Amino acid sequence: MKLWGGRFEKTTDSLVEDFHSSISFDQRLYKQDIQGSVAHARMLGEIGVLTNAEAEQIIAGLEGILADIQAGKIEFEVGAEDIHMNVEKLLTERVGTVGKKVHTGRSRNDQVALDLRLFLRAEIDQTRDLLVQLLQTLLKLAEEHQETWMPGYTHLQKAQPITFAHHMMAYAQMFLRDLERMKDTRKRLNRSPLGSGALAGTTFPLDREMVAQELGFAGVTWNSLDGVSDRDFALEFLSAAAILMMHLSRLCEELVIWSTGEFQFVTMDDGYSTGSSIMPQKKNPDVAELVRGKTGRVYGDLMALLTVMKGLPLAYNKDMQEDKEQVFDAVDTIQKSLLVVEPMLRTMKVNQTAMAEGAKGGFTNATDLADYLAKKSVPFREAHEIVGRLVLFCSKRGCGLEDLSLEELREFSTVFEEDLFESIGIEYCVRYRKVIGGAGTGKRGSGDPIYEKGFGRYYLDLRFLVSKYPRMSLI
Repeated sequence: MKLWGGRFEKTTDSLVEDFHSSISFDQRLYKQDIQGSVAHARMLGEIGVLTNAEAEQIIAGLEGILADIQAGKIEFEVGAEDIHMNVEKLLTERVGTVGKKVHTGRSRNDQVALDLRLFLRAEIDQTRDLLVQLLQTLLKLAEEHQETWMPGYTHLQKAQPITFAHHMMAYAQMFLRDLERMKDTRKRLNRSPLGSGALAGTTFPLDREMVAQELGFAGVTWNSLDGVSDRDFALEFLSAAAILMMHLSRLCEELVIWSTGEFQFVTMDDGYSTGSSIMPQKKNPDVAELVRGKTGRVYGDLMALLTVMKGLPLAYNKDMQEDKEQVFDAVDTIQKSLLVVEPMLRTMKVNQTAMAEGAKGGFTNATDLADYLAKKSVPFREAHEIVGRLVLFCSKRGCGLEDLSLEELREFSTVFEEDLFESIGIEYCVRYRKVIGGAGTGKRGSGDPIYEKGFGRYYLDLRFLVSKYPRMSLI
């Protein structure tokens, strides 16, 4: 008989039994469910709703069930519907009638909300650990390639020369924001809903703060209706996860492009590549491609839960059972993606020569030539036009701006002097972009105040942040 079956005269149809049951996926919450029940039982003993002996008996029974589940000795029942009922049924079988008292002052509505918060809190911590590892790898790549020149792009057209370090640090900024978003999400979900009951609270004098403190929450939810029906924390996590996957996808897209024969900027390690079943010469960046593809899964998880929640009246509705599969899938996808992207980056070969050659073509120094004229008091729009005509001239001749003689350049403007050739050299174009946040390079500790405020200062600050603060102190 169902634990809730007293009001019913017949059993649930077998088709409904299977359709209604969530144990096939929510069994993943067993640890959180038992953790919450232990705290609830201990609190019931403290306030006198249970005797101390009853509370201790229930807690011992729950701890035994936890140990047996972890040892693989438990087979969950579809007929018990969900993880909550399965655990309660097992508890009653082990400790007898006293096990039926564990649900006093509690509903499955606030119980599932609690379990999902506990689960997500732990998974956010794990995700942030993986993000820190990825940031450390990006920082190492940046440190090794501060003078590896490469072309920067807009519209996938060569634009200006930069360093590979600067490019990697752009992704470090993205993943640092992801780290902060996870931190913010964790802060908002870290409230205990237990004690909200089905929707209106309970007449039992529950000590909600005691339970919250034991479970590591910062406090309790302040409205019982919202406590059981809120899934903002899950949506916020899915949103942060979708943005994180978008960043991973952008990075992987570039790695796919860079590893082509046309670019040859990077060579993926054999351990993170695959071959073709018919073309023996192929070495495919399948790991990067698969991460790029899996981004769509997490987008789908977010949209699915948004759609589930959009039309629900207060408070709990059975539709909300659909929250867990989306959350579980997103957690698994982002963590597996982070686990594989970090070593893929760490083991790839950066082809510095190919990058440097790429930085030289495509008139990437055109802006610097216009800046040269502007520094000689030529209005920038006029300088822009002059250099544009020079680019057209060079395109027809099949040469670069740096290949022209001073005499040829002076045919376009008499302002040009011999010093312009230094100004349009690739190294100059990169080194002297020392504005804060720019691509300018130099030696750390050189005493150059512009450099120390620019790339170097930013680089050191981020490295300091990641290395100094362990996960818990960031939360």
